[in-house]
Amino acid sequence: MIFLLLLGVPCGLAHLYLWKRLVRDTTRPGRGRALGTAAVVVMFLVLLGGLAGSRLLGPGAAAFLAWPGYLWLAMVLYLTLLLLVLEVPRALLNRRLRPVQAPAEVAVPAGPDEPVAADVADVPEDGPTDVPADRPADPGRRLFIARSLAVAGGVVATGVVGYGVTQAMGGPVVKRVPIALGKLAPAFDGFRIAVVSDIHLGPLLGRSHTERVVNTINGLQPDLVAIVGDLVDGSVEELGEAAAPLRDLVSAHGSFFVTGNHEYFSGAQPWLAELSRLGVHPLRNELLAITRGGAAFDLAGVNDVTGKGYGDGPDMEKALERHDTSTPVVLLAHQPVQAVQAAGLGVDLQLSGHTHGGQMWPFNYAVSLQQPVVSGLAEVGGMPVYVSNGAGFWGPPVRVGAPPDVTLVELRNA
Repeated sequence: MIFLLLLGVPCGLAHLYLWKRLVRDTTRPGRGRALGTAAVVVMFLVLLGGLAGSRLLGPGAAAFLAWPGYLWLAMVLYLTLLLLVLEVPRALLNRRLRPVQAPAEVAVPAGPDEPVAADVADVPEDGPTDVPADRPADPGRRLFIARSLAVAGGVVATGVVGYGVTQAMGGPVVKRVPIALGKLAPAFDGFRIAVVSDIHLGPLLGRSHTERVVNTINGLQPDLVAIVGDLVDGSVEELGEAAAPLRDLVSAHGSFFVTGNHEYFSGAQPWLAELSRLGVHPLRNELLAITRGGAAFDLAGVNDVTGKGYGDGPDMEKALERHDTSTPVVLLAHQPVQAVQAAGLGVDLQLSGHTHGGQMWPFNYAVSLQQPVVSGLAEVGGMPVYVSNGAGFWGPPVRVGAPPDVTLVELRNA
């Protein structure tokens, strides 16, 4: 309910604004305005139904409402942004329609046969006119401006959302990112880690999505697979079958997983047990050595920060207590913000997700206010951090400026 309030209130205000610009300003009182108002109310309720999901309505209702609800949420976001931008030309165009004010009377010399004062508007240079000085703005032109801007905003928003759907529902982009580690043994030069995050199985993404991600990873022939959180948006009972293809992941050194915030919303403990059954090994504030040709590096994983509220928070000191400082340590941590502590503890590389790369431009700018890295490779405290855009999406099935990805990180001996 708190989640619904946090999103429902701003969405309600956005719908009120859209009603004003798309319905009230573009129609005259009557049936058309009533139908437009009813449509806005219905779509707001559908949006709330999509947000409520299976927690309140059950998985069947969630799946039924998710597509229209989340698509409309994307439309609301972009329509609101576009119409706010169009407020500037709206104001300039409407200003030209303001009534023309009549000039004030001015005194003129009085003669025996002349009035004491005269209105200059009564004595035009070109002779008398029948047009009144105080002309009201043309309501037809004002209506035309409102309708034109509404159509323009609607067309652009529909195009942006349509493009975003093709990006979100398309296959993940494969990225290859070489990263040099100073203490990496020559035996590990070229070691390949397939990084995937934010798969987000749920009402909109099911088994076929998992199969596509698994096939993409296997096609890269990685040495190790790292799933850095937010695999699911639902319980094992609801989504266990959708996650089952993860058992087909193939790599020489295994597949590993750390929790994201959505695992805790979905029941982390049952999912950790299910992933173990599928051959994906959870790293819960722990570390293990990856060996090759007599050399080694450490792979560590920490729980997501959201786990604190569930009695299962991150403990980076515990995860690193057995680390051999003569070898590099690669840390799996869902949120990039965990890199601040990791850098201070001597971690050599952090692999993360969570941000979706912002998912829908321009919201990447808002993400940057909370996370030190939004997408790609960067440094935090002198430590390299790689952040995946994720292979799925949360909420609207829309990605603009942040395509889904699977990344092949290639470790290099510096």
